[in-house]
Amino acid sequence: MAVFIATLGGVGKLPKAPGTLGTLATLPLCYLVLEWGLISQLLVLLLVTVVGTWAADVSARVMGNKDPKQVVVDESAGILLTLLAAPPGWLWLGAGFLLFRLFDIWKPWPVGWLDHNLTGGVGIMADDLAAGLYAWFLLNIVYGLVG
Repeated sequence: MAVFIATLGGVGKLPKAPGTLGTLATLPLCYLVLEWGLISQLLVLLLVTVVGTWAADVSARVMGNKDPKQVVVDESAGILLTLLAAPPGWLWLGAGFLLFRLFDIWKPWPVGWLDHNLTGGVGIMADDLAAGLYAWFLLNIVYGLVG
């Protein structure tokens, strides 16, 4: 069950760009929860983060790897944070997707530090949540300028 959750039902096991695919696979959920309001968004983010941390931790041990590329539930948490209280519409979901992937791949401080220094499920999740926070901040600045 943990590996199923951590790989988002096997999305992370696809051969190319599992992080990007995991993020894309989460966009419909993001679109849906944006309709539910901020409290629901926070609850979904909390649920994905808590369950994802457990699933990532178990999966890392099962797979014998500190941060297996197949584990993509961390991307789900990161994009959910990026799009927290985002404006409605696919344009903003797309912008959030691009910003999250940018920060998740670039790993500016402290994203890279978290990635290299924390272990287990917390380590797997923390860098993506930090990348999501950077992306959330920039998305809100852009929305404030053009929205």
